[in-house]
Amino acid sequence: MTEADGPKGRVLIVAGSDSGGGAGIQADIKTVTMLGGYAMTAVTAITVQDTKGVHGVWPVPVDAVLGQIRVTLSDIGADVIKTGMLGSASLVESIAQCLDETAQLIPRVIDPVIVATSGDRLVDAKAVEAIRSELVLRARLVTPNAPEAEVLTGRAVETVDGQRRAAERLLELGAHGALVKGGHIGGNMITDVLQTTTGEWIFESPRLLTMSTHGTGCTLASAISAYLAQGASVPDAVEKAREYLREAIRTAKGFGHGHGPVNHGWILDRDR
Repeated sequence: MTEADGPKGRVLIVAGSDSGGGAGIQADIKTVTMLGGYAMTAVTAITVQDTKGVHGVWPVPVDAVLGQIRVTLSDIGADVIKTGMLGSASLVESIAQCLDETAQLIPRVIDPVIVATSGDRLVDAKAVEAIRSELVLRARLVTPNAPEAEVLTGRAVETVDGQRRAAERLLELGAHGALVKGGHIGGNMITDVLQTTTGEWIFESPRLLTMSTHGTGCTLASAISAYLAQGASVPDAVEKAREYLREAIRTAKGFGHGHGPVNHGWILDRDR
């Protein structure tokens, strides 16, 4: 994409598949589509997953992942590239090299899927280091939750001040913007801290008491990507994405017997 092209809403998503439909590629596609963008995918893993947990993971071969990235970029192009579940250091390094070769000018939203809602680590230490050194570098925006921010920065993230310090560290590591989310921090209010190379923004909203929180991180990062791909600034994209996610949580339909999915299609319900 060149500046003359202008934003077209194209988002290439590099992430894993969720058979339950609440997170991963499925949530990403739904979100980008609902918000007026065009979603493309490079699937990194196939998971056997439902609202109660992940029951199995089958990684997609690295060459197949890179092939998906290359053909979509060479034919359709992208306005934003969003990454999610990557899984291994070798895959992270290969994707970073591929993007440096084929998509240097395309903004990247990096959702570092490192820690599950349960608190379980989803990737090993080598993959974390690869994310830190290869993907955080030059990211337009990196979107860790509090536990992921702690892993990436080595700084405690238990308060808003901790979120701010972690965001600062992510900028020091080479990101152009960092959104350190506060959903895992206790309290009646959820506070998200956004820092970029030009300023800081604090977003607050009342916590919704619900079990329907599966895929919230994927959904938020994809919503931000969809808005960025249509020309929004980072702060505006974050604000609008938070509003979309909040309504998706509020109107969730209660599917499943565990942490249920949010209602990605609430906009359709509203417009009926």
